[in-house]
Amino acid sequence: MPVSLSIKDVPDTLAKALRERAAANHRSIQGELMHIIETAVRPKPFRAYELIARARALGISSPSESVAMIREDRDR
Repeated sequence: MPVSLSIKDVPDTLAKALRERAAANHRSIQGELMHIIETAVRPKPFRAYELIARARALGISSPSESVAMIREDRDR
């Protein structure tokens, strides 16, 4: 069953920024708040290409290198 939430004493500058963000995203303030909450609490989907890019950024080019890094980290 849905639950109603409320936020009290929101500073004017924050409320203004939220209204502007909602308008920029073509959402109501309620819709923008729901989007922010969903983004914050839902797990990010696994994306293999992001993992590969991160491995390359770390200079890992082979499975044996990654195994060595994991073992080194574990042994610390």
